[in-house]
Amino acid sequence: MWNSVNEQISQAMHFDFKHTFKRQLQSPNNDKYFQIGDDLHHFFVKVAHLSDLERLECEAFNLELLTQESLFMIPDCITTGCNIEFSFIVLEWLELDKQPHTNWHEMGEHLAHLHQKHTQAMFGLDNDNFLGPTLQPNRWHKKWDVFFAEERIGWQLQLLQEKGIELVNQDTFIAFVKDALHSHIVEPSLLHGDFWRRNMGFYNNVPSVFDPACYYGDRECDIAMSELYAPLPDSFYDAYNDIYPLQVGYEQRRAIYQLYPMLNNANIFAGHYLTEAKQQIDQLLK
Repeated sequence: MWNSVNEQISQAMHFDFKHTFKRQLQSPNNDKYFQIGDDLHHFFVKVAHLSDLERLECEAFNLELLTQESLFMIPDCITTGCNIEFSFIVLEWLELDKQPHTNWHEMGEHLAHLHQKHTQAMFGLDNDNFLGPTLQPNRWHKKWDVFFAEERIGWQLQLLQEKGIELVNQDTFIAFVKDALHSHIVEPSLLHGDFWRRNMGFYNNVPSVFDPACYYGDRECDIAMSELYAPLPDSFYDAYNDIYPLQVGYEQRRAIYQLYPMLNNANIFAGHYLTEAKQQIDQLLK
């Protein structure tokens, strides 16, 4: 496989590249992460099963979208490819800061500026992509309540149902979500889509994000996800709200938006994530 990686980097970069060192990195999932390089160039390589090539190609597309539309430091995608067994994506190597992060206010400002752009009139994306390993449908919708209820919550509930797990009556709960969001006025913003602490960092103190799951939706989804498992420092939220204050009622909608990543975790990992998602649903229906 590494011959294929070297060859595709060489073609993409227009010079002859052959790595002289390879270091495996810690990975939070089944993908394998590597840093490779020679005396002059370093790259990040994510290796997955051959069947995951589409997912990695979606990641490359989403990174390019964020590069075009945001102020974040985004790693450039060098190439994607595969051999008979594996697929891979090669990214620019960004040596993220190891000291405690102090520039969270700029992270908040960058996200607010991204969300302030309203270039799309509808909700979705031209292609489906992935939230982690899970396919994320992005069919265009005119109405936000319909998009989120069907393409996000309904989709995740359907995936669970196909595994024989029913946390709630699907049709009833989709109707509940539509009703809860129906009066909420939303202008579509480009979202990172998987905006939580593990998918962000700082490069020379400049905010950087990666592993996106982009689509055009309610900006509150990014904020809600950031607050779910590892809330960011107050300076992030203060800076965001100074530029683009959240709308009244966000605290009520947050629980609905946080259910989506909860259900995704339940689909991927099962276990206590199923219990967590069930409790969230029960709380919403009270």
